[in-house]
Amino acid sequence: MSDQIKHECGIALIRLLKPLSYYKEKYGTWRYGLNKLYLLMEKQHNRGQDGAGMVCVKDHLSPGSTYINRYRSIAQNPILDVFDKVNKPLKKGMRKGIDVENCDWAYQHYPFAGELYLGHLRYGTFGKNSIDFVHPVMRQNNWKSRNLVLAGNFNLTNTDELFEVLIELGQHPKAYTDTVTALEKVGHFLDEENQLLFRKYKNEGYKNSEISPLIEENLDIQNILERATKDWDGGYAMAGLLGHGDAFVVRDPWGIRPAHYYYDDEIVVVASERPVIQTVMNVGWDQVHEIEPGEALIVKKKGNVSRQMIRVPHKRSSCSFERIYFSRGSDRSIYKERKELGRLLSPAILKSIDYDFKNSVFSYIPNTSETAFYGMIEGIREYLTDWKIERLKEGNGSMTDDDIKQIISLEPRVEKIAIKDVKLRTFIADDASRDDLVAHVYDVTYGVIKNGTDTLVIIDDSIVRGTTLKNSILKILDRLHPKKIVVVSSAPQIRYPDCYGIDMARLDKFIAFNAVIELLKDHGKEGVIDEIYKKCKEQENLPKEEMVNYVRDIYRLFTLEQISEKIAEILKPDDCEAEVEIVYQSVENLHKACPNDTGDWYFTGNYPTPGGNRVVNSSFINYVEGKNERAY
Repeated sequence: MSDQIKHECGIALIRLLKPLSYYKEKYGTWRYGLNKLYLLMEKQHNRGQDGAGMVCVKDHLSPGSTYINRYRSIAQNPILDVFDKVNKPLKKGMRKGIDVENCDWAYQHYPFAGELYLGHLRYGTFGKNSIDFVHPVMRQNNWKSRNLVLAGNFNLTNTDELFEVLIELGQHPKAYTDTVTALEKVGHFLDEENQLLFRKYKNEGYKNSEISPLIEENLDIQNILERATKDWDGGYAMAGLLGHGDAFVVRDPWGIRPAHYYYDDEIVVVASERPVIQTVMNVGWDQVHEIEPGEALIVKKKGNVSRQMIRVPHKRSSCSFERIYFSRGSDRSIYKERKELGRLLSPAILKSIDYDFKNSVFSYIPNTSETAFYGMIEGIREYLTDWKIERLKEGNGSMTDDDIKQIISLEPRVEKIAIKDVKLRTFIADDASRDDLVAHVYDVTYGVIKNGTDTLVIIDDSIVRGTTLKNSILKILDRLHPKKIVVVSSAPQIRYPDCYGIDMARLDKFIAFNAVIELLKDHGKEGVIDEIYKKCKEQENLPKEEMVNYVRDIYRLFTLEQISEKIAEILKPDDCEAEVEIVYQSVENLHKACPNDTGDWYFTGNYPTPGGNRVVNSSFINYVEGKNERAY
């Protein structure tokens, strides 16, 4: 993706099912779990650049010892910063002659030598880039079974409602964020479950010192999660640890946010993405499973692993943007889907170049659109194969060898045109300085485009704001002096804000929205904006379940092609000599390519939860009123 957007966060959980001495004997180090966590996080670094953190829970320390240790970082390379810290023992352990690989010694003196790990990679969507907003977050208590650690890939759209519930319960939350709200909501029912079991065992005559182990063994995690998540509206994959050693990962009932797991008799592993687990654990595709929508994976202190349904599953609306861009393309299914997205675009591209293969060059904007590019070329070659057959049939045996050779040798001209400078990382720039930086992120290959003759077709996975296209890519492509530049998006037009984990909450940041506003002005229909604004204001104070997405009406006045033409007009730099055309994927083709991941609210406005309609409603009101605010 050439545009900068903040993407999904990533989670990584590891539960070792054997003593550290087992891994020392089999794998040569007690750091087996720690090393696996590092690889899981590093392989998911695409999912977090604002910060990283991890926590370790030890299961066999005597009272008076710290059994939960956490370290978080917002350094420029937060993963390395975290693991540079956690791989070091306490200072008192660095005495001469100490065997730091001794498991018993390491368990006592390394804060992060333990059985249970939770790691998190943060892309901020709520709150500033402060260490306070980096996961894992903790709720501490002197009773081990009341300690709670959470880390997640999520956004809740109804934080205000949940916040009020906490206040009604008598709490005084320390911050107004969905993270704190989720932590306190789960924590409240964890406390209740502890109290219930305490009274039960007390009435049965157990001593206080005998009750804690019984509570730890019999905590009903399924019940806690059922009650805590009852009124959550949003997308979430939430991982949690309890101080005594239980662990869980819960997924929203719409399946919006992804989560996968693997386990054997040595280890339980959970991560946001399937291929990450495949690579780190060296296991097959069919050995890594998806946590189903509305389901929780629960790992008890004794190592028992179970899957429990905690929310009634709704119609599956897993995020299609995960397939198009966010997740690693090395996943078997995602790779095929991205190729299919490119292949399905080939008829529109052929029409755009007027079927002129001799004077057309095909390329892609690195790096995530490369797979769609392969599919696009496959689709074009399929057309060429049929074309060659027809030409040869028309010849009816009368063609010369040169004629036949000319037909057979015709192939799409494929070149690597755009080159991304990996040392210039746009995500580290703030908005004020980004425009200056972005112009230098890409470079081009000179000498392969025929001046004033060739059409250059270049595919991107999606076009969100169009900022990089206008300020950088189109300008540098124009230096090659093509006759025409066709920019192809493997995703449909992004028209509506996200509210389930991606930082895309403002309508005026979308080039498609800005284009349709310009079209309304061009056609003297600005009154439509006022009409929709009035409808949005009228339902502003309704329950979210009664709200309607009236913003969809603003797009119905114009065709996909009309909006695409206006987008090209807006994005074409003033000094660009080449003609510019933009070709978008259709929603219908998106569903063909990604049939199992139907979450398409970015493109259609069909939000899977009521909170989505409230967010798009608020976002439009903010736009009209000129408020530079988040819509949730």
